[in-house]
Amino acid sequence: MDSANIESLPWLLLAPFFSLLIAIGIFPLLLHKLWEKNLFRLALSLGLSLPVVAFFLKQGQWEPLGHSLHEYLSFILLIGSLYVVSGGLYIEGSLGGSAFKNTGLLALGGLLANLIGTTGASMLLIRPFLRANLEKPEHFHRPLFFILVVSNTGGLLTPLGDPPLFLGYLKGVPFAWTLHLFPVWASVLLPLLVIFYFWEKYLESRSPLPQVIPLENQRAFGLEGKINLLYFALILGSLFLDSPLRELGLALSLGLSLMTTSRKVREKNHFSFEPLWEVAILFFGIFLTMTPAMLKLKAIGPSLAIDSPKPFFWLTGTLSAFLDNAPTYLTFFSLAQGLPSQGNLVASVQENLLMAISSGAVLFGALSYIGNGPNFMVKAIADAQGFKTLGFFSYLIYAALILLPLYAMVSWIYW
Repeated sequence: MDSANIESLPWLLLAPFFSLLIAIGIFPLLLHKLWEKNLFRLALSLGLSLPVVAFFLKQGQWEPLGHSLHEYLSFILLIGSLYVVSGGLYIEGSLGGSAFKNTGLLALGGLLANLIGTTGASMLLIRPFLRANLEKPEHFHRPLFFILVVSNTGGLLTPLGDPPLFLGYLKGVPFAWTLHLFPVWASVLLPLLVIFYFWEKYLESRSPLPQVIPLENQRAFGLEGKINLLYFALILGSLFLDSPLRELGLALSLGLSLMTTSRKVREKNHFSFEPLWEVAILFFGIFLTMTPAMLKLKAIGPSLAIDSPKPFFWLTGTLSAFLDNAPTYLTFFSLAQGLPSQGNLVASVQENLLMAISSGAVLFGALSYIGNGPNFMVKAIADAQGFKTLGFFSYLIYAALILLPLYAMVSWIYW
């Protein structure tokens, strides 16, 4: 779609996207019983997507819709394959429960996210993390901090950690360059772990840990369904392939896991497709209704008069919290490439600008449930296992109160 057509897009076409976000925020409260039905969610996604689809088809513009559907397919295959494969791995023994163990498990997830991605680490660890805390499912802060640490902040150090960084690698950013982001990573991750630890200690002081430990958490550490580790490797390898080989690899890992994993292992994990259906249905609508917003961002990006790290950090981040952070990253990456060259360059981008763009795209994904792929998935899994989670707007408020001061500190120190 050329720039002239993009600029002529009516701003009213953004209404379905924001309407869907509002619906995700308020319908679970106002229409709880209806919201629990996948048919209602599907009707909502399709109904709000219809005006966007109709507009582009009327204009004879198939390409934007095709691009969005292709991205959706890649997204849901990645989420789905990791969900199914991790559901075939059962980790025996207690990995958490106390303030120290729970904090250690989050720290482990934050490190692991750089090796198998934030989505992979989230899907692998969320079940044992919840299982270790079954005695206190009413404490919403555990799913909250799991999303903040494992599903987002942790994956800032390698291109495998988060999709925007992987796109940067494909655009010429050296694989090891993201290690330059370690000070930013540590400046956000460590305070999050400290806050979580003292929150846990406060709750322990008010309500000591139960003396009777669930039988499944008394066993020695063990791992069932080890064959799924091979499928994890297949998923990671597939990410380096071009489409459609990438999607075929993801689908193959999903299918092999379903065929070769014992039903008993999945039963121990309380595995169900319900959380995956919820995410698949809602994100179908999100990807389609988001299409005009992404096109508008691409069109107005070059006109933004920014040439210093702070605006790049905050603009990239704020938009990444609600739009797909991968194309948002690419928009500002391209904008930075067009600026006059000053100082050290990485992939034709000033290094300090690239640090700001990369940090913003990854870190701000934690601000909302739709900011990064695993966020909503973690919430859905926690909901399915009876844990209390925050609603869309409540999560937004808590995440902002915790994260924005840390981001302001990072912005002040490093840029």
